[in-house]
Amino acid sequence: MLLSEGINQGFVIPTDYTRKLTLDGITQSYQVYKIRLDKLYYNDQNDRIATWVNKYKEENNIEDFDVLSDDYNQIIENFIFESNPKAIEKTKKNIELVGQREPGVVLNDGRIIDGNRRYTCLRKIHETNPNTNHFEAVILDRDIRENKKEIKLLELSIQHGEEGKIDYNPIDRLVGLHNDVIKNELITIDEYQKTVNESRASINKKIEQANLMVEFLEFIEAPEKFYIARDLELDGPLGEIPAILNKVRTEEEKEDLKLIIFSNLLMKPKGDITRFVRKIKTIADSEHVSDFVEEQLEFVEETAEKLVEFEDINSKVINNEFRSDEKLQNKMVQSLEKYEIKTKKDLTRMKPVQDMQKFYVTLENMDTNMFSKLSFEEQEELNQTICACKEELDKLSAKLGEMQADA
Repeated sequence: MLLSEGINQGFVIPTDYTRKLTLDGITQSYQVYKIRLDKLYYNDQNDRIATWVNKYKEENNIEDFDVLSDDYNQIIENFIFESNPKAIEKTKKNIELVGQREPGVVLNDGRIIDGNRRYTCLRKIHETNPNTNHFEAVILDRDIRENKKEIKLLELSIQHGEEGKIDYNPIDRLVGLHNDVIKNELITIDEYQKTVNESRASINKKIEQANLMVEFLEFIEAPEKFYIARDLELDGPLGEIPAILNKVRTEEEKEDLKLIIFSNLLMKPKGDITRFVRKIKTIADSEHVSDFVEEQLEFVEETAEKLVEFEDINSKVINNEFRSDEKLQNKMVQSLEKYEIKTKKDLTRMKPVQDMQKFYVTLENMDTNMFSKLSFEEQEELNQTICACKEELDKLSAKLGEMQADA
């Protein structure tokens, strides 16, 4: 039964409250209703739980949920809770104290578009307090199959545009971006960017990270098992990779370096993987990058051979079979640390040249027009400093000349 028919049945109660929403570019106020909890159901297409849904479908070998099944709401509720238990508990306590302050948004068939967390809290409160039995929300006369794009834009607008940046797991955010913009082309990049109110540069970076996430999962023979990226906490490393790849010139070098990084992400050789990957950036910008790549590609080959041994790659297999391989991990660590030391020595050796280059740039860009604004005493002080610099430069030049003569 549609919620619009529930007013006569008593499970939907009109209130005096309204909420402003923007649909199809038009902003207007919509009436808020009190809707009985058992007449509503979660939105399994909510980006906040994208990786949880992805994992459940993969483990249970299903394409879609049966929203009419008896256990559907409980399954999704578990995802909502597990995605951020602290936030759920905080919201629950707040609702118990002051009631539901922010109305949600639901479709006429009962699907919750905005307010899954509040609905979860109300359900949990209802378990011990049956008097808490309604969810306050706007009811939209829309069908998610016929209005999928419109509803997705509304969801993005509410959760990113109107309420500011929310606590999405970054990987869930990338999965939503991949599904809606890249893979299914439900919405365009321009529509996404405008709706979430972020710069185009920021969105482009996220798209690049989403593509790298997809490539990594394909590399480990686990295509579109996005929950693995969440379990491995890859959001930090994914943000570092583009800057590393930009350090090399050819596409072949980029592909080799990408495979090396992917192997390190899989094996997690040492400590914080984001910091570990970040060290590769320094090496990639040095004269040792070719030797580093050549050595590391051997470990990529070992990793690839190891991947062939398993028919099904998942988070458990990665932790138990790959990240427990201390022998391979140690070789990867030793290789990186060796080239890191070489790179640091080069940087230390080149520091006098870099310091002098910075000094030259400072002098070259000095605005001499400002000299006239100095007092006589300040001009004298500046002149004395210039003379002192000339003396030091003469000493440095003489010292360098002596060393060259002895060479």
